[in-house]
This record gives sequence, structure tokens and C-alpha cells, in this order.
Amino acid sequence: MRADLSVRAVDARELMDDPDADARMLERTYERFPLINAVVSRWRTVYRRDIRPLARQRSIRVLDVGAGGGDVSRALADWSRRDGLAVDVTALDADARAIRWARSRGGGVEYRCAYTSELVDAGETYDVVISNHLLHHLSGAELTALMRDSAALIPHGGLVIHRDIARSTLAYLAFATGTLPFAGNLLSDSFIRADGLTSIRRAYTPAELSAVVPSGWQVRTALPARIELRYEVADAGS
Repeated sequence: MRADLSVRAVDARELMDDPDADARMLERTYERFPLINAVVSRWRTVYRRDIRPLARQRSIRVLDVGAGGGDVSRALADWSRRDGLAVDVTALDADARAIRWARSRGGGVEYRCAYTSELVDAGETYDVVISNHLLHHLSGAELTALMRDSAALIPHGGLVIHRDIARSTLAYLAFATGTLPFAGNLLSDSFIRADGLTSIRRAYTPAELSAVVPSGWQVRTALPARIELRYEVADAGS
């Protein structure tokens, strides 16, 4: 049956979000994320475009919200070290299973199990706040809270970059077709394929996101089927 992509499938749930999800399948999903994100998420491009130029001016702190297995956080920390830059990366996730697994991978990253609201209440501040494939998990109220907290976490200036998949028939068919040859081997022991398709069904379109973001926020698009929610504040000391 062809998926209905005319509206967000807000009631669909990803298998890995189940508190009773098979532990080994969940770990294999975390293990596969670096490969998937390298193909579709293009964080190396974001690092070169946005994060590296800022880090060349001063030491910075980066917060990765909803970091999951932490592969994006570790990649940013690694690229920064190779470039000789002082970038302190924190991977944040409210799921203790994800943080426990990610922490075992090290990578020069600080791992924290908490919500962004807790960091705001504690007076934490950062220069860059990012997320990867988080937006589609959120309800309207949760999206509003994420934007509010993200802005509050960069009070002295900086960037917020939340990137996700954009819902479309092309994106759904491309992911379904592209992962089909691996469904019986490489991806059969993880939630990657099933949850990836659910993610696209739950994802926002650029128009939907543009309709709900407050003033000061930008919605950008890029290939392949990427959507970026961006907020930027000039350095208060500049």
C-alpha cells in the first residue's frame, strides 16, 4: 500500500522509540547511523559552511540536541580536532539508552541525558545548537518549546541549526528503493529501514514548517530532500 504523504503521520511511532525495543536491534541501529547520516544528512557541509568559520574566530561550545547514538557529535569533534580548532561538543538526549551507548564510544564528546529545558533552567549557554533528524519526532507544542529553548541557549550570539528530512513522495520512494537491496542483510538487524520510512511520513514539509516558525527563524531546503530550521544572533560582543 502506498503511504499517504499528504499530511504528517503524527500518530505513527518509530520502533526505536519503544521503551521495550529489542536492545540489540537498537544498538545496531545506532551503529548504522554514521553511514546513513554521511549519505543523507551532509553535516560535513554544515561544519565547513557554518561551524568552522565561527570556531576560527574563538573557542566555541556546540550542543547536539536529540543526539541519539552521538555520531554527528563525534564527527564534529573529530573534524574540529583535525583542523586544530577549540570546539567543545555536548551530545544531549533524553533517552538514557542512547546516552549510555553513545558514552561508550567516547570521541572527545560530553554526553548528557537531559532535556533542553533543564539546560536553560541551569543557565547553560552555547555558541551553536544543532539537531539531526529530531524535528519529525516533535508535536507542534514540542517544536515551539525546542525553538524557545534553542534561542535561550545562545544568549550571547550564535547559531541554531536544526536539520531533518523533508516529507515528500520522492523522498519516501527514494529511501524505500535505496534501502531495499540491503533490507535482507545489512539493515535486517536494525530499525533503520522501517523507522526511516516512518520518519519521512512524520516529517514536516518546508511550507508546514514555515507556517509555524516565529519571526527571526528561517526555513531552508537542500538536496537530498533536506529541510533546515535556522536561527542566528549576532555576537553581543561584536
